[in-house]
Amino acid sequence: MLLQRFELKRLFLVLVLFALPASARAEPYLLNAGDVLDISVWKEENMQRQVLILPDGTISFPLAGHVTAAGHTAAEVQAELIKRIKTYIPEPIVTVSVASVGGNAIYVIGQVKLPGRFNVTSQIDVLQALSLAGGLTPFGDEDGIKVLRRENNKQTAMAFDYSAVKRGKKLEANILLRPGDVVVVPD
Repeated sequence: MLLQRFELKRLFLVLVLFALPASARAEPYLLNAGDVLDISVWKEENMQRQVLILPDGTISFPLAGHVTAAGHTAAEVQAELIKRIKTYIPEPIVTVSVASVGGNAIYVIGQVKLPGRFNVTSQIDVLQALSLAGGLTPFGDEDGIKVLRRENNKQTAMAFDYSAVKRGKKLEANILLRPGDVVVVPD
């Protein structure tokens, strides 16, 4: 009887998870330059190491050469390494895990109590970033906050109306930040 209840609860949770819209499910972490990966090939002691993702987004690994990692998941990098290494090692068992998310950084500058670079381990929104920075100083312009984002060598600025968001209005402006985003709080 207890086992049946447990199984029913588990089935219910699985159904609820799949009933959620895709936007409500957690997105897989995409690797960034500055992240560190632990990579190992089973039964190959000389092929176990930590690898830094370089500023150009690549890693270098024995027998695989240079592999693009930034913008991909750890599982995708693992699949690419297996594909490249199997030429030399039949049926390789490769493990790729994220050791450090040093490349997942956002910046908060201007009229905040603790401006600077913040390495984050999960996705955060603008309000959370401002909280990490200690909040606005008394001189911070609540209505002039901008989020700067660089994509494809083009920089964009998105307005963030802090005073409206804190009143529960314009909540769509409280966007999720991406690595490299800069939150600017003018005076």
